[in-house]
Amino acid sequence: MVDQQLAARDIVDERVLDAMRRVPRHRFVEGDADLAYGDQPVPIGHGATISQPYIVALMTQALSVSPTDRVLEIGTGSGYGAAVLAELAERVTTVEVVPELAETARALLADHADHVEVITGDGSLGHPSGAPYDAISVTAAGPEIPEPLLDQLAPGGRLVMPVGRGVEQLVLLTRRPDGDTIETLIPVRFVPLRGRHGA
Repeated sequence: MVDQQLAARDIVDERVLDAMRRVPRHRFVEGDADLAYGDQPVPIGHGATISQPYIVALMTQALSVSPTDRVLEIGTGSGYGAAVLAELAERVTTVEVVPELAETARALLADHADHVEVITGDGSLGHPSGAPYDAISVTAAGPEIPEPLLDQLAPGGRLVMPVGRGVEQLVLLTRRPDGDTIETLIPVRFVPLRGRHGA
């Protein structure tokens, strides 16, 4: 998966590639290993999916996570993305709106429990008590970046999120002293962000 789907494309961050090698993706996907490691998203129930490996790697690479970073993930799903982020960051807080998914992810992430916290709640509101965050990964699409997430982003922080309706654009927002900058990465298709500031 890592060599053929990621390194052969534009995933060049060795820390991200190593993290993707270390996390056993099949643990986070019900079904056979071929499905888990295929180059496509996989449904995980409750209207949610686990993103294809390339998208997970691309979003993680865009965030430029360092070992001292505090990361917020919106949309835990099965917990795979949080597990990858946990290989790179000091602390990961991940928020899931569906209680059943949050419970499953919490069990699957038990090995990372010392520095991954799974919160059940409205991800569009973020998790203010843990702010500010050095990086925020939003794994569901909305018409715009929710204001509460922007409020929780640290100076110099990065936020990656699919924005739009229908076919969305994956964007990277970077907080700079002279104003936020937004870079469009690629067109994508994600499930809608649920919650007060969702789609």
